Amino acid sequence: MSVQTADIIVAGAGHNSLITASYLARAGYSVIALDARAIPGGGAATEELLGPGYLVDSCSTGHTLIQSNPLMADDELGLMRDYGLEYAWPDPVAHVQFPDGRHLTHYLDLDRTLEEFARFSRRDADAYARMLNEWAEVAPLFNQATNTPLGLGPSLDALLDAHPRANTWRRRRAMSAWEIIRYEFEDRHVQSYMLWQAYQTMVHSDAAGSGPLAYSIIAGRQKQSWSIPVGGSGKLTDALVGVFEAHGGRIVVDTKVSRIILEGGRAVGVETTDGREYRANKAVLSTIHVKPLLDMAPREAWGEDWVYGVETYDNGAPGFAVYAGADRPPVFDDGEDGVSAVSAGYAGWPEDILAHTRAAYDGVWRDEIGFLLVATPTLVDQSRVPVPGHHTVKMLNTVGATDLRGRSYEESVARRTADIKALTARIAPNFTEDAILAQLVKGPREYEAANPAMVGGGWHGGDRGITFAGPNRPVPGWAQYRTPIPGLYQTGATTYPGGSVTGAPGRNAATVMLGDLADAD
Repeated sequence: MSVQTADIIVAGAGHNSLITASYLARAGYSVIALDARAIPGGGAATEELLGPGYLVDSCSTGHTLIQSNPLMADDELGLMRDYGLEYAWPDPVAHVQFPDGRHLTHYLDLDRTLEEFARFSRRDADAYARMLNEWAEVAPLFNQATNTPLGLGPSLDALLDAHPRANTWRRRRAMSAWEIIRYEFEDRHVQSYMLWQAYQTMVHSDAAGSGPLAYSIIAGRQKQSWSIPVGGSGKLTDALVGVFEAHGGRIVVDTKVSRIILEGGRAVGVETTDGREYRANKAVLSTIHVKPLLDMAPREAWGEDWVYGVETYDNGAPGFAVYAGADRPPVFDDGEDGVSAVSAGYAGWPEDILAHTRAAYDGVWRDEIGFLLVATPTLVDQSRVPVPGHHTVKMLNTVGATDLRGRSYEESVARRTADIKALTARIAPNFTEDAILAQLVKGPREYEAANPAMVGGGWHGGDRGITFAGPNRPVPGWAQYRTPIPGLYQTGATTYPGGSVTGAPGRNAATVMLGDLADAD
């Protein structure tokens, strides 16, 4: 049997585990990272899915949330300074169409955006400006809490204690995004647009605890747009691989972990599906989704609380996408010359979006589309296509994959594909079938098959409602990146603060591990 050894063995090479691994390697530890896929990066990957030279983000495209992480804000690992990571800030920020044919365009220029809101309601324009100001007061507190491991710094509640509106924000933290939006805004178009933005992390909009998303996502977009890595989402991964390997780290791909090796009740390594062992002198770090991770060690090793917590953990809404290589970008009808935006789409009425997001969460395949995101990153980055003027377009939404309403999975996928393309062509009349040169469709099953971390087809590692957030993520009592098995740590989308490209789980896990390793040495 082949056995390899390092100080730290990392199971999974998504962006969070690569962040943790890079901090560990930079601190002088020998680290080997294993990944089941042919390339590292997990959901932060760019692949030629539609033909040579068409660089498609197979999952994440926008990296707005990671910009406030000290990893990026202070360039702690030199990803931008030394490894060429670069971002574009698209303007317009977004454009959406509503069921009645009206539309809203969101710009980086705040005054111009307020004019757009005021076309529907002057009161709502004022409310939007006020919300941005109110969020700016507390955003540093939320950011500090997000990028600090729980228990190693003041909690968000403690940080809010000194704020003059602490109790108001405690209420908002418990509310749903929809409760916030319907309280703040009166016009249905504005409510729909705010819901469309709040759902960008795929947390159903009536979930308790989703209230801050009505502030944080829109404020991030207003400040930095939908931040696009030049060259593709995988450029973040490339930069992380660069710093990791520069400090002696090693990545092994096409290698799936099947078992956590325990000796004396302690994690000492992993075994892979091809029978190889990777032994850890100091610790094992996993970024495997907690659902399959549970079966990689005996249940008694985890303890009843962990087992129950993982078994009741919700995988979140499954994703669905139509990827297209096209000879033109979608141009959305605005009654004048048309609008193109990197982030665009369709926002149904509030009740439509709520029904859409709730059905996806409940597992029900609902034919009506209340939410559609159309991403065209090539509007600001032509390096992603081999022919000038060509584009890559992703048409994204969520579906329920448990109850298919009496149809086969294949029939459901075909119908959703046709409906998404028809809706896109309706709101962007130039984007007809003849514009599409190549196409790929991924539903929940295809996402999980392509990336085992996307259990059930969920893009974000699990629901982020209050039940599965904060100290409850992934399991109550185990939100500090340790697990009940000594020597085994966990990071990634299933850990605090959750999925999306934030880098927070990775950097936080590094903080915990470096502290524990220093204490042990």
